[in-house]
Amino acid sequence: MTLAVRYTAARTLDTAPALDAPPGPGEVELAPAYVGICGTDLHIFHGDMDARVRMPAVLGHEMSGRVVRVGPGVEGWRPGDAVTVMPLRWDDTCPACRAGHRHVCQHLDFIGIDSPGAMQQRWTVPASTLVRLPDSLPLDRAALVEPTAVAVHDVGRAKVGAGEKAVVVGGGPVGVLIALVARATGAEVRVVEPSAHRRRLAEELGLTVWNPSEDEIPTLVRKWTGDAGADVAFEVSGAAGGVQTAVKVLGVRGRLCLVAIHPRPREIDLHRFFWRELTLVGARLYDRADFEKAVTLVTDGTIPAERLISKVVPLTQAPAAFEALEGGGDVMKILVDCADNTSGTQGATV
Repeated sequence: MTLAVRYTAARTLDTAPALDAPPGPGEVELAPAYVGICGTDLHIFHGDMDARVRMPAVLGHEMSGRVVRVGPGVEGWRPGDAVTVMPLRWDDTCPACRAGHRHVCQHLDFIGIDSPGAMQQRWTVPASTLVRLPDSLPLDRAALVEPTAVAVHDVGRAKVGAGEKAVVVGGGPVGVLIALVARATGAEVRVVEPSAHRRRLAEELGLTVWNPSEDEIPTLVRKWTGDAGADVAFEVSGAAGGVQTAVKVLGVRGRLCLVAIHPRPREIDLHRFFWRELTLVGARLYDRADFEKAVTLVTDGTIPAERLISKVVPLTQAPAAFEALEGGGDVMKILVDCADNTSGTQGATV
């Protein structure tokens, strides 16, 4: 019998037996090793996405694991291969797909939201979603490839270049990853984050961090840039104040990259967009090239994934982990160990 963590109603998760069926044509059965809990999972947990998910819903899309079985017609994969999954299934027929933008397919199946996800001991996915992992990469660190791919895509969408000045508003897991990826491109980066714990972690990673509750961020940016303003700002906070800050720090022809999912419309200073000829860029998900670059960045240590892992919990303790993340505190990234259904283990202290 295999187990799965299921969302059954707002703020309600359970652990229950899962169907264990052989993979069909073009499919691969995986044994997930580690699955990260992200902000989208928390949105589902809160009941904010009930119109989209089909209950009981198995969550999870930030994962690493190994191939168990391959279905008919699958080539290039064999049991034991270490993999992660790019959890997107598109139709290849809609206008977005035909224009080459399959990752934003107009009928996209985001696996782990629209269909069953990785937070289970056996998981069957299309072979086309697999991304190979090097044997040298520990599987707990590999679970951060997916959010790193998000950051790679965001930095690419913002067209960040060497020597540019970038402000990241929001120092959670994705914000820190964006800052690290932008720094790796040669940009100068500042992170804006109110949480003392998250500021401390970012500083330990060599990032410069400002506290918006104590500092006048636009003033700091003017001093930093010689009154020019930032070249690019990333809005990762999801808060109305974060949007305002991200707009205010931009210089002439600056780019605002919208990363956070805002649950409601926000006011925005359109006069400043007009006056400074600003550009607003949306950034959603990733493509395969982003994933492959993310694998490289996590493997070579550019992304110190182990420093972002606050805790590892067994599958049966996943519901409690959601509550811990919801409560905030000194937590960055929690991983669910899908092979362990007994007792939890503490991860790196961050």
